Amino acid sequence: MKSNSYEYLFLETQDLYLRPFQEADEAYFARWCNEPENRGKTGLTRPITPDAQYQALHKSSSDSIWFAIVRKSDRQVIGETGLLRMFPDWGCTDVSIMIYDPSYQHQGYGRQALLALMNYAFGDLHMHRLAIGVVGFNHAALTFYKSIGFKQEGIQEEGYYYHYQYHDFIMMRILKGEFIASQTKKRAL
Repeated sequence: MKSNSYEYLFLETQDLYLRPFQEADEAYFARWCNEPENRGKTGLTRPITPDAQYQALHKSSSDSIWFAIVRKSDRQVIGETGLLRMFPDWGCTDVSIMIYDPSYQHQGYGRQALLALMNYAFGDLHMHRLAIGVVGFNHAALTFYKSIGFKQEGIQEEGYYYHYQYHDFIMMRILKGEFIASQTKKRAL
């Protein structure tokens, strides 16, 4: 969804910027969050109503930070990313990212957005460990997170239910030192 209001840019990459959610984003997220394939990957089991979407867009709290992912070229919202279950005392948090519309997937946007978020988490928020849970049937996501540097650390066997079936939930993580080393290595190439 294009926004005519002032953009509160927070993090920036070559093609994207991350910003806080705006009310104008509600229709975009309500549409894409209700798509069956997206529900299957995100664990949403109930329809997203306009009221529920309003609450979701205001979900940042003391232990979470959420951003809309916006394409610079046309100011189009293409997804969301955030840190949740932040525990600064231990330097740990979970990360989430979703590019909902398939026409924006597999174009490098997710990589740019996630790397910007990781730089922010490790560099500005002093996090030491980022974790993510991935549905076992989401092979593209598992490959993507491994390419970023996440490592599998465990499996919740049949810990995820979607449409008549239980699936494994794959737990992954990356440590600050691993992230810094991977970014230093890429810059050296």
